[in-house]
Amino acid sequence: MTVLDTRALGRATLARQLLLERADMPPLAAVAHLCGLQAQEPQEPFVGLWSRLRGFEPGSLDDLLVERRVVRTHLMRRTVHLVTADDTLAWRARHEAMLRQRVLGVYRRDLDGVDLGELAAAGRDVLSDGEPRTMAELTRAVADRWPTTAPRALGEMLVAALVPMAQMPPRGLWRTRAGVRNIPLATWLGRGIDPAAPDGSDPVGQVLVRRYLAAFGPAATADLRAWSGLAGLPAAVAATRAELIAFRDERGRELLDLPDAPRPDPGTPAPARFLPAFDNAILGYDDRTRVIDDAHRGLSVSGERAVLVDGRVAATWATEEDTVVVTPLRRLTRVERDEVAEEGRSVAAFLSDGASGRVRFAAT
Repeated sequence: MTVLDTRALGRATLARQLLLERADMPPLAAVAHLCGLQAQEPQEPFVGLWSRLRGFEPGSLDDLLVERRVVRTHLMRRTVHLVTADDTLAWRARHEAMLRQRVLGVYRRDLDGVDLGELAAAGRDVLSDGEPRTMAELTRAVADRWPTTAPRALGEMLVAALVPMAQMPPRGLWRTRAGVRNIPLATWLGRGIDPAAPDGSDPVGQVLVRRYLAAFGPAATADLRAWSGLAGLPAAVAATRAELIAFRDERGRELLDLPDAPRPDPGTPAPARFLPAFDNAILGYDDRTRVIDDAHRGLSVSGERAVLVDGRVAATWATEEDTVVVTPLRRLTRVERDEVAEEGRSVAAFLSDGASGRVRFAAT
């Protein structure tokens, strides 16, 4: 079986993630291809799409949110993602058990004795008037039924798990500060989520396998599990295995992939790219060494924005007023530094509507 080294896997990831070269792709198609964008930080998806799409305009993503073609919702790993409306409705039921278990993993003691079916019914009853609510407002409306239960636990269970929700605009619009107002997906999108397959088969799981590999492959089943948060996908993997090809990584893990998906030559040049916080190009794997050294793995979950140099995380970046500040994680060559500075100036211009192109390297 062919062994793919770290560099080969990294180049494949960059190609699938639209980071090897910017794509001429509409934002809606990009969100679909990427299986959604991690979006708990509302402004980060704009940087994520700017780094991936040629000529990306923030207003185009705003339009998709307002037109209800993409939604902000709890999905993979119980984190807020920006997902197409079609994928949200198709995938939500498959994630429901995981969403419940992840909330219970934090609030099990608080929710001891709470009938979750009764809580869900109470929440839906409150929301039946079609009015969006903050989590606090929703919690206050049902709290008299469970007066001794921590309000936060009730709210998290309702908003993240029991009632499929969308976070309404203006939350998530470009340069807009707005709190979270929740509304049922069925109300916001005009129809309910697709029901789970009644026969115990897992057609959605099979779709997730194929879509994940198209955006993240080649990958191990542990990577698929880390991205989705779903433990119960072995049957879906088994059902699709005949369509797939297999490799091994340098650790000996089996990697699955779609036969015709891009796997560029490991020597393919990789441009500097500025990633947003919590980007799935890093978080979408159990073994992230194809993109980031284990020594820096913690940066990917702490909200640091990463700079890719030659396909790997080599710096972090932040903004200070109108300046992009780059903090190298290793010594950059002069050529690399120049390339990062050039891309950094472009990021600064994007974030400021062309008013600034300032970049500064922090002392390390």
